[in-house]
Amino acid sequence: MNKSNNIDRMVKKPSRWMDSKGPYSEIVFSSRIRFARNLQNHRFTISSSKEEKRKLFNELSDEILGIDNFKNGYFFEMHQLSPLEKDFLVERHLVSFDLCFEYDMSGAMIDEEERVSIMVNEEDHLRIQGFAGGLQLFEIYDFLSLLDDEIGMRVQYAFDKEFGYLTSCPTNIGTGLRASALVHLPALVITGEVEKIIKKLKAKKILVRGLYGEGSEVKGNFFQLSSSVSLGRSEERIISLVTEVVKDIVEQERNAREVLIKNAQVQIEDKIWRAYGVLNYAQLLTSEEVINLSSAVRLGVGLGIIRNIGIKQLNKLLIYIQPAHLQLLYNKKMDNYERDQARALFVKEDLSLENRGRK
Repeated sequence: MNKSNNIDRMVKKPSRWMDSKGPYSEIVFSSRIRFARNLQNHRFTISSSKEEKRKLFNELSDEILGIDNFKNGYFFEMHQLSPLEKDFLVERHLVSFDLCFEYDMSGAMIDEEERVSIMVNEEDHLRIQGFAGGLQLFEIYDFLSLLDDEIGMRVQYAFDKEFGYLTSCPTNIGTGLRASALVHLPALVITGEVEKIIKKLKAKKILVRGLYGEGSEVKGNFFQLSSSVSLGRSEERIISLVTEVVKDIVEQERNAREVLIKNAQVQIEDKIWRAYGVLNYAQLLTSEEVINLSSAVRLGVGLGIIRNIGIKQLNKLLIYIQPAHLQLLYNKKMDNYERDQARALFVKEDLSLENRGRK
């Protein structure tokens, strides 16, 4: 199987944001901030010709690749990647499906540690994204806003004194900022409280999505909580709102876990250890099975029931068991059955390595 040198480098090491060092990491998988930006005197991507998009792509690539952040990073032109390599970047949460498969003359620049990804010629000319493990929205904003300023000194952003940054979608006009966090809420799902919480979040203009963001379903009790209003609020206010909401959700999830242990400890421990056993001994595993089983194991780690593996290992597992990651990792195209075999083997070996490392 042929793969680009950049993709090969990325396959061999997990993203930095997969670590478990961030605050609340037993519940908050990751945080993300995204700036939507367009250039002055250029038509939006959706109304540009192919030639206009090509010129814009070349201009932006030349400017951004000259920034220190990307000197040892990765540069991708989407038309040069195979469908499998595109899927890999989507699975890694670094780019959108639309960037890879819906837009032409599109690409991405990603720093070496995969803390920053810039999508070019998606819905907007630029989508500047920052990532971190746990709840670290303000920390992401600190380094991402510096990068945004540097790019803004190299190109002229489309900006209106009254409306702020001009974007293709009206919901992004203003700051152009979207703040989100991916949270794991198994106890609130089990206790039936999560639906009430979602209704309250909608009233606060917080979007609730699935594991892979917009248009995706909830899997493994993972929910993406995201700001929705950009106009009329400062960047700091948007980030504060999402941070406060996530902290409140974390507290509610912790309380729900205490209730479960108090009222149904045997049943919960049985569910956790059964999931752990299947992950360790199954010969065939689908992606969905691993996502759901690892959710129970993650709960066990958070409750201190399972002590021989860690959140960092489960974070890696959640990414590497996906179809494109598996095939690129083993350097082999596989059908569904072959992937299920390889996935079970990978999970078993990965958990075994972690266990040995903790002895």
